[in-house]
Amino acid sequence: MSLTLFNVLAAVIIIVAFVALNAAYLVWAERRGAGRIQRRPGPNINGPFGLFQPPLDGLKLMAKQLLIPNNTDKAVFITAPVLAMFPAIMSFVTIPFSDILVAHNINIGLLCVFAFASMGGMSLFFAGWSSRNKYAMMAAVRAVSQSVAYEIPMLITVITVVMISGSLDLREIVRQQSGNFLHWNIFPLLGNSHNLLMPFSFLIFFICSLAETNRAPFDLGEAESELVAGYHIEYGSMGFGLFFMGEYANIVVGASLATLLFLGGWACPFGLFPGVWWFLIKVYALIATVIWIRWTFPRTTIYSLLNLSWKVLIPLSLFNLLLTAGLLKVF
Repeated sequence: MSLTLFNVLAAVIIIVAFVALNAAYLVWAERRGAGRIQRRPGPNINGPFGLFQPPLDGLKLMAKQLLIPNNTDKAVFITAPVLAMFPAIMSFVTIPFSDILVAHNINIGLLCVFAFASMGGMSLFFAGWSSRNKYAMMAAVRAVSQSVAYEIPMLITVITVVMISGSLDLREIVRQQSGNFLHWNIFPLLGNSHNLLMPFSFLIFFICSLAETNRAPFDLGEAESELVAGYHIEYGSMGFGLFFMGEYANIVVGASLATLLFLGGWACPFGLFPGVWWFLIKVYALIATVIWIRWTFPRTTIYSLLNLSWKVLIPLSLFNLLLTAGLLKVF
């Protein structure tokens, strides 16, 4: 076995372990956070503070039999959960955690992340269509329409950052934000954009990442009151578990991209001692915000959700793109 192949296998094993641990203990953190916010108990029995609950839940899911309903398209039905996990795992291959800690650095890493992420919508549609369940199909159509609607303003906002940085290399984008927090892309005072709307660009990106991961208040694909349980209603055992893991893995991917594009990546807010610890602090602070939003704001309606994207976020992101292009021309 060559050294290169060994490095690739080691990187894949580390990434899979990282994704699995994140999915398990972000569920624990969310349940504990929900208990605090809604003044009710969270996991507190299995282990200290309920820390043994995630592995026990995983063992329970793996021990259950994977049942496939009659009249389903079995090949597509089995493929959908795997396809839900694949984009998130592949995205972590190109995401740098520091200037040297990256599985595989390429100069179009940002483009690769969005190329992999575009496959996520296929898994939602495959799950609903292959289930031969009308409720699952309705939920899949909702989820795909939501994904398409919010990918557009997200990509326009990312193009704005690419124009400012002049690169698709995530490490280069972070390098141009080195120094204290005033050099980050979210703050236009000392950065390269001179665009006062950059904080709104971050807000658009963050809102779109919530919608892309089907998180409340944008979880219309899983609206239990009218769709039973969403596009994965027919899935049990680890089939359901993979969808769940994919959702939490995508949350980490979205928070990582927001940190790299707008918050200076692994740069210290005070310009001192940059490192992977700053990257992780920023990522998990954003994830904590995602959890807080889910248990604080009520679910919206499908019409309000689509109107927000097509009538507000897309025009605002286009205006911001044109403004950024004009300011770059001037300065």
